[in-house]
Amino acid sequence: MRLLLAIDGSKESEAATHSVIAQCKPQETQVKVLNVVDLAIPIPTSDAAGFREESLRHGQELVHHAEEELKRAGYAVQTAVEEGDPKSKILDQAARWNAELIVMGSHGRKGLDRFLMGSVAEGVARNAPCSVEIVRVH
Repeated sequence: MRLLLAIDGSKESEAATHSVIAQCKPQETQVKVLNVVDLAIPIPTSDAAGFREESLRHGQELVHHAEEELKRAGYAVQTAVEEGDPKSKILDQAARWNAELIVMGSHGRKGLDRFLMGSVAEGVARNAPCSVEIVRVH
């Protein structure tokens, strides 16, 4: 199975990684770990380029950490860090890579927060070219 694991460094993403390890057989699963750096909000500093580079470096650290954890569990792992709208990039990557399952965490936003922030997980689930597992932390 080709599984796309979308992470953002949150406790929900950590739970999604653990969910993959708990549910999927390593010998039957290829995992692609994806972090999307969303820089859509204008940066009101003179060091916007430095902020971008630091954000991309942090994304690389996140996928590397997940990659190491998955490899220790026996999975074949690829990684990617992309810049842009998380929902769009996750959907694009899933389609290009022919993912059979997307696994991601949910922040569980409700009400005004959800309206203002949107729900990446909901958008991915509604538009994905494959099945989606959304992992929640209680």
